[in-house]
Amino acid sequence: QVQLVESGGGLVQTGGSLRLSCAASGLTFSSYAMGWFRQAPGKERESVAAITWRGGRLYYVDSVKGRFTISRDNVKNTVYLQMNSLKPEDSAVYYCAAAMGPEVPLWGSTWYPRDFHSWGQGTQVTVSS
Repeated sequence: QVQLVESGGGLVQTGGSLRLSCAASGLTFSSYAMGWFRQAPGKERESVAAITWRGGRLYYVDSVKGRFTISRDNVKNTVYLQMNSLKPEDSAVYYCAAAMGPEVPLWGSTWYPRDFHSWGQGTQVTVSS
């Protein structure tokens, strides 16, 4: 079992940047693909980015492509989400979670929270106008 803790959220202005971190503990972290998700009040949890366990494949939803970068450091047992050019619509609680295996569980071109486990507690990101 892996335990995940997100950090790095905060309040930024439109156009600003944040880097989120997801620290993992447990023996199996490097064997799992990882994903970042977000949930705004009154909205469903949505996929943001995902990365295979070796880091060879990266996936992003269209709304964050070119602005966000997911990465991982398996030595440090940490997954990152670098968020640049932030927009108010990026405001949400951001969560990281582990997939069931080394590959991102794609359904067509996307991936879903239901296929991930070991969710962290989330970190709040607020982007002001």
